[in-house]
Amino acid sequence: MRKHHPDPQPPPIAIKGRGTASNPEGRFETLTRTVEDDGWSREDVEPGKPKTEVSIEQARSIISRNDSPDIPFNQSINPYRGCEHGCNYCYARPSHAYLNLSPGLDFETRLFAKTNAAERLRIELARPAYVCEPITLGANTDAYQPIERQYKITRALVQVLHDCDHPLTIITKNAMVERDLDLLAPMAQRGLVQVMISINALDNRLASTLEPRASAPHRRMRAIANLHAAGVPCGVLVSPVIPAITDRHIEQVLSEAATAGARVAGYTVLRLPHELKTLFREWLELHYPDRAEHVMSLIRQMRGGRDYDARFGKRMKGEGVFAEMIAQRFALACKRHGLSRSRELILDISRFRPPRLPSAQGELF
Repeated sequence: MRKHHPDPQPPPIAIKGRGTASNPEGRFETLTRTVEDDGWSREDVEPGKPKTEVSIEQARSIISRNDSPDIPFNQSINPYRGCEHGCNYCYARPSHAYLNLSPGLDFETRLFAKTNAAERLRIELARPAYVCEPITLGANTDAYQPIERQYKITRALVQVLHDCDHPLTIITKNAMVERDLDLLAPMAQRGLVQVMISINALDNRLASTLEPRASAPHRRMRAIANLHAAGVPCGVLVSPVIPAITDRHIEQVLSEAATAGARVAGYTVLRLPHELKTLFREWLELHYPDRAEHVMSLIRQMRGGRDYDARFGKRMKGEGVFAEMIAQRFALACKRHGLSRSRELILDISRFRPPRLPSAQGELF
C-alpha cells in the first residue's frame, strides 16, 4: 500500500502592511494547523488581507514590575496586548503564546485593549503602601500604536499621572505622542517626564517591511524636534541594531536626532527569543534572500554561536568582535554629537500626590 505524502506547504507571501507573512503556532499549543487546497480556490480572487480585531480586556492590575538588572526602570504599564505596528523583530511577540495565539500575524492583528487601565492606575497609586518611582509606558508593546487613536487608553493614563504629579517615561515609535503635548509639556516643566523615540534606520522602504504600521522614520525624527520645541526632554533609541540590515544607519540616526533636539541615546542589538527566530528568518528570506545567511551568521557571532543568548548583560548588547564594533561606533557617534549615553534622566518623585478615590461620604474635607 502506497503511503500518502502531503503536498509541501506553499512558501509564505509578504503581506503589505504586515510585518509577518505567517501565523505559526505558539510554543504552548498542542494542535498544529496546515492549509490545504480543496480545489475550490479561484486564481482571480486576491487572498483576503488579515484585518485588525480588538478585544476588550478588564485588567485586574495595571502596573508591572521587574527586577532585571539590564532594564533601566522598575515599573511599567502596557495599555494593550499585541501591537499593530507589526515590527517583525519585536521581542514581545512570543508573549502572545500565553494567550494561545500566534506570535506571528495574531500578534499584530488580534489585539487586546485594557479599557479600565486608568481606573486601575488610580486605585494602585492611592494605596498607602505605594512607593513612587517613574513608570514607563511602552516597555512591551507600544502605548501609541494605531488603535490608540480610537481607544485613547494611553491618553487617560497620562492624564492620571499628570493630575497627581507622578513621573513618567515614554518609549514609542509613533509620532502620535505629540497629541498629548498639552499634558506632557506641563509635566516637563515640573521635571516629571522623558520621551524616548525609537529609530533604528532612516530608510522608509526598509521601515515599510520591517515595522510597517509605525510612523515613518522621518516623521519620528520630526516628533523629536516637536517635543524638544515644547520643552519635553527627549532621546533616541537606535533599537534594535540588525547586522547587515540597519547597522549602517547608526551614525546618521544619532546625527539627525541630535540636530532635532535629542539629548540622550541608547541602543540594543536584535533579540530573537522563542518563536521570533523563525519569524525573523522568514522575513529575511522574503525581503533579503541574498544576505539571509550572512545576517544570521553575524547574529550567531554576537550570541556565542546561537540564535539568542538570554543572559542578563549579554541579551541587550551581544558579545564578540561585531558587538564590540557596534558599541565603539555608537560611543564615538554619541561623543561627536554631544549625546549622553545614560537613558536615566532623574525625574522628580517628591511632587507625587496620591489620587483621591471617589468616596460614598463625598468630599467632606
